[in-house]
Amino acid sequence: MNEWQRESGKKYTLEDLLEIMRKLRAPDGCPWDREQTHETLRKCFIEETYEALEAIDTADLPLLKEELGDVLLQVIFHAQLEEEAGTFDFSDVVDGVAHKMVQRHPHVFGEVQVNSTEDVLRNWDAIKKKSKEQTTQKEVLESVSKALPALMRSEKVQQKAAKTGFDWPDVSGAFQKAEEELQELREATSEGDRLHIQEELGDLLFSVVNVSRFLKVDPEEALSRSCDKFIRRFGQVEELATHRGVNLEASSLDELDALWEEVKKSGC
Repeated sequence: MNEWQRESGKKYTLEDLLEIMRKLRAPDGCPWDREQTHETLRKCFIEETYEALEAIDTADLPLLKEELGDVLLQVIFHAQLEEEAGTFDFSDVVDGVAHKMVQRHPHVFGEVQVNSTEDVLRNWDAIKKKSKEQTTQKEVLESVSKALPALMRSEKVQQKAAKTGFDWPDVSGAFQKAEEELQELREATSEGDRLHIQEELGDLLFSVVNVSRFLKVDPEEALSRSCDKFIRRFGQVEELATHRGVNLEASSLDELDALWEEVKKSGC
């Protein structure tokens, strides 16, 4: 047994994982690992994160344990690249996030008193704004990452804008705005201007996210569930068509819609 093979009953440690990454990146290490950069690993980071989310959604705890390890490996990989460049290492990453947690929880690690979750979030935002030297609310909005999925970014931007009072009194205003944007999209479509259509479609999606925020429904999750529902119903339509000897590709839109409505009414 060589030094890296685990003995029965022994667990690898965080230090072991850091050393494994250093060895993979060493001149005599793995050719693939040695070729990687922040840019080439970007897609891997996204994929591993979403796989961890899927484990959460399916309540698969053994899978969650595995996927959290994969996410941690991505953090360590990126930190190793910068350790080699001489800018920072994994210990600096740990120090930075620990400092942030202490700084942004003065009600736990300081003398600040809070009475609710709202107080905690209000303090968090104020401390974050100060630490990032943001002097205007526009800077706060611009700080929302552009790499986020568009629905998620829209929601976060709206939430931050609402904290300044720039918001509808209730959901009726959001509904009305969505209806206005839908009409403007219809008008843009009739004009045939692609850029205008894109702009108005974006405005409609943004306004729908606003509605979801008032209804306290996560738009990303709602859309994901609708995708799952569509796939499930489409499968039922296929099965129904096969059972009746119907060729979907040769069917008219009315025939397809009738099958869809039949499946929908069955509660699928």
